[in-house]
Amino acid sequence: MKLIGSSTSPYVRKVRIVMAEKKLDYRFAEESPWADDSQVSASNPLGKVPCLVMEGGEAVFDSRVIVEYLDTLSPVGKLIPSTGRERAEVKTWEALADGVIDAGVLARMEVTWQHRKESERSQAWIDRQFGKIRSGLSAMSQGLGEKPYCSGIHLSLSDIAVGCALGWLAFRFPEIEWRDDYPNLARLHDKLALRPSFVDTQPPAA
Repeated sequence: MKLIGSSTSPYVRKVRIVMAEKKLDYRFAEESPWADDSQVSASNPLGKVPCLVMEGGEAVFDSRVIVEYLDTLSPVGKLIPSTGRERAEVKTWEALADGVIDAGVLARMEVTWQHRKESERSQAWIDRQFGKIRSGLSAMSQGLGEKPYCSGIHLSLSDIAVGCALGWLAFRFPEIEWRDDYPNLARLHDKLALRPSFVDTQPPAA
């Protein structure tokens, strides 16, 4: 399998961590969808990463779809419950974490996208996205409480998704002081950061 993606993308990092935790072999192809010469659209018509290319050439895209597929490939380290309320809980945690990232990406693009003039940038839009980030962090903290992991006592996709969201915020928005505001999230992040799967996928220095 070949995974196409950027090492700075939190969605790509989520997939890479799942592959590491599941002990799956793959080749990582570094590719930025924003580069002028990007070839991502050759595999994903939406031009987005991550994109998983199978041995037969067919592609699977969207990080949530990819990680769900990957979890079925090996019984090692089951990350998503098969059915029922437990499964819905883990997928909701993933949606919450991805939603925080989505808001952050929209805010960042409003500021940094080179094809938008300064006069076209909307501070109201940026503020709205930051409001979503704050609400998401509050919900994460409340849901985690004093539990060792988001969905109980074992590592699951919930924790991987949240860890990627927190790590990306620290990487792209260091001014958001979530560590001070939510010490339980800081403890979870620090614990996850020690796992080889997180260490090996740490985004490069900006």
